[in-house]
Amino acid sequence: MDLIEDDAPGRNEPEFTVSEISGAVKRTIEGEFGRVRVKGECGRVMIARSGHVYLDLKDDRAVLSSVIWKGQAARLAVQPEEGMEVVAVGRLTTFPGQSRYQMVIEDIRPAGVGALMAMLEKRKKVLEAEGLFAAERKKPIPFLPDVIGVVTSPQGAVIRDILHRLRDRFPRKVLIWPVAVQGEACAPQVTAAIQGFNALEQGGAVPRPDLIIVARGGGSIEDLWGFNEENVARAAAASEIPLISAVGHETDTTLIDYVSDRRAPTPTAAAEMAVPVRLELLSTLDSYDSRLTRALATMIQNKGQRLRDMARALPRPDELTQNAAQRLDAAAVRLPTALRAATQTRRVALERAAAPLRPNLLRQKTSQMADRLSRISDGLNRALTTRVEREHGRLDRMSAGLVPHRLRQDLASQADRMARTNRAFNAAARAQLNTWTRDLTRLDQLRETLGYQATLDRGYAVIWSDEKVVTTKKAAKAAKALEIQFKDGRFTPTTIPRKAKAASKPPSQGSLFDE
Repeated sequence: MDLIEDDAPGRNEPEFTVSEISGAVKRTIEGEFGRVRVKGECGRVMIARSGHVYLDLKDDRAVLSSVIWKGQAARLAVQPEEGMEVVAVGRLTTFPGQSRYQMVIEDIRPAGVGALMAMLEKRKKVLEAEGLFAAERKKPIPFLPDVIGVVTSPQGAVIRDILHRLRDRFPRKVLIWPVAVQGEACAPQVTAAIQGFNALEQGGAVPRPDLIIVARGGGSIEDLWGFNEENVARAAAASEIPLISAVGHETDTTLIDYVSDRRAPTPTAAAEMAVPVRLELLSTLDSYDSRLTRALATMIQNKGQRLRDMARALPRPDELTQNAAQRLDAAAVRLPTALRAATQTRRVALERAAAPLRPNLLRQKTSQMADRLSRISDGLNRALTTRVEREHGRLDRMSAGLVPHRLRQDLASQADRMARTNRAFNAAARAQLNTWTRDLTRLDQLRETLGYQATLDRGYAVIWSDEKVVTTKKAAKAAKALEIQFKDGRFTPTTIPRKAKAASKPPSQGSLFDE
């Protein structure tokens, strides 16, 4: 460091710049604490719009500000939550812009099983409050699915047990979606597998499963933690295909077990839930067939006996037709006599009706009707002639008043009047349009003068926070991030300037969104 001589008499201590002091503190802290492991409780946790995570590690006596950069935060196996006890690995450094030290975290994990269980209970309460554990939203498991989708590791004993059990009970088509069943890649891969099975279309190149089994063998809570992630539980709850969870042994319980439609204690039990036993179905079908055959034989025998019993109470067929045959014979004997009598009666009636009809009388009646028709026709001709003559006279009187040159004069007068009216209307419309154009121009100029863009052009600036204008000092201090807009655009300041008179006060912690 360069020493600056003090011109004041009686003073010989060295003088440093602020940057020199800050750099020395930074080198000292980073040299002494190059890589550290810190155990504490997560306090305030904030995820900035840039993707960086800012949090506090605290115990009962101190607080350590920490930051997880965006790229590292995306690779964390467990995301920090407020109140979680964790062990963080990283390095200590300083942030000269705010005169404070902080920890840059590279990895963070829960501090023991107790922290994991506390976080699990917190997630369970959130999902249960949303109704994802409710029994009424669980879908029934199909009795005999055609295609079964299995989400598990393709190398473990779990898939062999499931396939062996399905083959023994009732062979079905099986689609295997290979995933990692522990570690950081477990949760995203299981989520993608459940969503991928649901995205398949019916009748497509790859058949859509009728049932999904998510399976894994036993292990510690850390090994099974991927199935406790919230994204896995939400994907299982949103699955349109019925889902059976078979994670761990009977005593192991994960978050996916609560949201799945059925929980199996083991992967083998999941296969037993998925399909019935084929031999048992065949045996049951044979027993049903035997019972049906016996029931049909018994029913036919009972119906035959009942038919024979009812037939004994009926009379003989020849007795039923004897009376009818006798009546038919009697009617056949009387029929010729009745026909002759009816014919004679109709002949007498016809002769009586034809007696008044003589040719002379008909000719007289026809002549009278012809005379009457002739008189009516003559009257109609005279009336029609009179009406036509009257209408001709009326038409002549009306046409006498229609003089062609008068019609042409009236037409010319109306055309001239229409032209004058049209010219006056066009002149008035142009005048009104010019007036509106001038008013609109003045209003637009007034709008530009009163707008804040003109104010920016005069050298002023606008302070924004979360797309809202900051108008007070209190609002600026409370803002998480500020943007300053000048006439040529916006920019985000890296620090929040302070007044010179505040230099004597203790430095505040500042905003955490500045990198």
